[in-house]
Amino acid sequence: MAARFRYLAAVFILAVGLLSAASQAKDRRNVREPAAPKGVCARLDPSGGNDTARLQAAIDHCVPSAAVYLGPGPFLSGPIEMKSGTTLWLAGGAILTAVADPKAYQKSSGSCGHIDRSGDGCRPLISFTKTKGGGLYGYGTIDGGGGTLMAGTAETWWQLARRAQSEGAKQNAPRLIQMDRAEDVSVHGITLRNAANFHIAMSHVERATIWAVIIDTPADARNTDGIDPAASEDVTIIHSFIRTGDDNIAIKAGTSGPARHISILDNQFGWGHGMSIGSELNSGVSDVLVRNLTLDGTTFGLRIKSDPSRGGLVERVNYENICMRNNKWPIHFDTRYGPFAGNNLPLYQQIVLRHVYGTDGTLVMRGFDQQHPLDIAMEDVRFSPRATWQVENATVTAVNVFPSPPGAAATPHYGASNPCVVAFRPFPEATSSKNGGIERDPRAAAPIDR
Repeated sequence: MAARFRYLAAVFILAVGLLSAASQAKDRRNVREPAAPKGVCARLDPSGGNDTARLQAAIDHCVPSAAVYLGPGPFLSGPIEMKSGTTLWLAGGAILTAVADPKAYQKSSGSCGHIDRSGDGCRPLISFTKTKGGGLYGYGTIDGGGGTLMAGTAETWWQLARRAQSEGAKQNAPRLIQMDRAEDVSVHGITLRNAANFHIAMSHVERATIWAVIIDTPADARNTDGIDPAASEDVTIIHSFIRTGDDNIAIKAGTSGPARHISILDNQFGWGHGMSIGSELNSGVSDVLVRNLTLDGTTFGLRIKSDPSRGGLVERVNYENICMRNNKWPIHFDTRYGPFAGNNLPLYQQIVLRHVYGTDGTLVMRGFDQQHPLDIAMEDVRFSPRATWQVENATVTAVNVFPSPPGAAATPHYGASNPCVVAFRPFPEATSSKNGGIERDPRAAAPIDR
């Protein structure tokens, strides 16, 4: 079955369905911009050496709702563990760089900096484990040093990842920030760059806000996802610039729990693998809102990926006001991501695209089989005449879609109607002088209009 298309007589019938689905698909909180910490419990200046011990001591002795403040200049650290209610505040011009010694990140296996079959041998640089409140704040930079030679070797973290790929194994490299079973955590204003592995990884996180963050890592740095909310709920990622060597954002739900009520609002992506859901979907992903997103040169645009070895139900996902250009696959909803067998069939339902625009590329919608088709609704979805569709095992409701998918009634092409001409903004380059190095007071910010 190539596809089944439903063309409704009136646009308002589709619009009613879109609005109904969108009312549930989002972070359930009334999210406000994170405010500056109420107090500072310790002010640290660069020491010129390894700052791990004094950073950890300052965090350990900090009172709730206060911050450890890093002044301008270079800091060097191995893994540090945050505690509830404490914020690490980086001043403009502060640069916290990860030490390049794999021994500093070792877990009990001793495999950090090596290749094996598990890839879980390193501690993260910054961890939030079972914390409540607190986070990261300021206009400084956290640098993972992914392109730096690992101590005692002739190989960088990124080269280790490429070698693991060529050997069919997994690299052991530290994530930049890991949140595990944390609640009410926020990351505001910080620049994250050059992670050895993922930049921000979440697992079983409740109520997280990522606001005005810059993530900047080379396009060829393997497995350097920007932000990965996994098995988490009530997460908002907003006003951020992200370009990486892998998924810009990837929402995941493996065997440990579902991911739901996630809002991705007013963000801009540079290079990377796009706005992804998957590939681990065993426990299900639902109630996701992606609104006001630009994807400038990402390999994939809007992507849902899985296969029978790790599939599950993805439902109530709404993409609204999306601008794309120079993407190889602007839309890629695929249920056969890998060649793996299993009984966990991917099923994508109530997937809505509204006011989505792009240039050329291949538009893929591939359901698993006729008994498990994709369920897609599209309104005002427009690409250049050079874009091509690949549709299989999909039930599609479409109004004003160009180019028309296979078997659909022709839709006129109105090139002048594309509102994306002014949507793309330059990626911030001079991160160390962002806002002139001046801390602004965000406490008067209004709630997000969603």
